[in-house]
Amino acid sequence: MIEVTHLSKNYGSLRAVDDLTFNVKQGEVLGFLGPNGAGKSTTMKMITGFVPPSSGNIHIDGIDIEQEPVKVKKMIGYLPEGAPNYGEMTPLQFLDFIADIRQLNNSLKKERIEYVVERLRLDAVLYQQIDTLSKGFKRRVGLAQAIIHDPEILIMDEPTDGLDPNQKHEVRLLLNEISAGKIIIISTHILEEVEAVCSRAIIIANGKLLLDETPAEMKARSESKKLDVVFREVTKGYERE
Repeated sequence: MIEVTHLSKNYGSLRAVDDLTFNVKQGEVLGFLGPNGAGKSTTMKMITGFVPPSSGNIHIDGIDIEQEPVKVKKMIGYLPEGAPNYGEMTPLQFLDFIADIRQLNNSLKKERIEYVVERLRLDAVLYQQIDTLSKGFKRRVGLAQAIIHDPEILIMDEPTDGLDPNQKHEVRLLLNEISAGKIIIISTHILEEVEAVCSRAIIIANGKLLLDETPAEMKARSESKKLDVVFREVTKGYERE
């Protein structure tokens, strides 16, 4: 389980995350929704240990991430915003490098590289320099490195950003395929994406938690609040709807 308790992050006078508290259980796929600047990316960076909180606590499987960061990071696969890679490497070199960092033995490394290459359809660009790839392929290489060690927890910031509709569909199928027994957190501003892959959704704005419901409950809530607008045009004294 991921337990986030009274989590806040300040950048000078700006409070990017403001007293967030929520849990994510094994087997849940959590959609993290909110406008740009809501605090989604900052929260993910704190959960993955890349940014320390100003206050509050994060426990993963009962472990305080600030007390044992390496132990926690071994459990996590992380796709950050923009999916930064080493541009001078090829995807194969980069995945080999990440597999070594994740301490996969030779046989498992070969098996996992083959799996992510096939599943994310990277064959055509495997020996091409990453800097020369399209945004969509760069994103797929980033996703491949996040899942190469088959992590218990997968945290992804806008995982389908830059992908075409077919590629988005493939990524959603992959997430549905690997979600059993894992914790997955997906940051997005696309409600359709939440409906397709998530079992639960959180909405935040200005760093604060606004809503924590299932996608079905969220959709029903939005459908129950419809507004009919009638425009009237006035021309030379005549009114027309």
